[in-house]
Amino acid sequence: MSTVQRSLPEVLTIKEVARELRCSKGHIFNAIAGRLRNVTRLPAIRMGRRKLIRRRTLEQWIEVNELGSPRRVTLASEPGTDSVCAGKEDFHA
Repeated sequence: MSTVQRSLPEVLTIKEVARELRCSKGHIFNAIAGRLRNVTRLPAIRMGRRKLIRRRTLEQWIEVNELGSPRRVTLASEPGTDSVCAGKEDFHA
């Protein structure tokens, strides 16, 4: 693992995700809620009102949405946690 990879946080805030994707925080909240047409729901860790996104989950989410696949997709989870399913058919956009 390179020095750059070690210095990157494993868990990102909404603000950090928005900065990486070059969009607004509101757009990220819509992605988490599944309110974006033709985009799978962005899985998030909920801690009360606070929402966090694992870097690995964000990278997988980006890849899935780049492909534009309409099929149901299961994003890999960290060891010891449940898998997170996200599918376009789950949306009510």
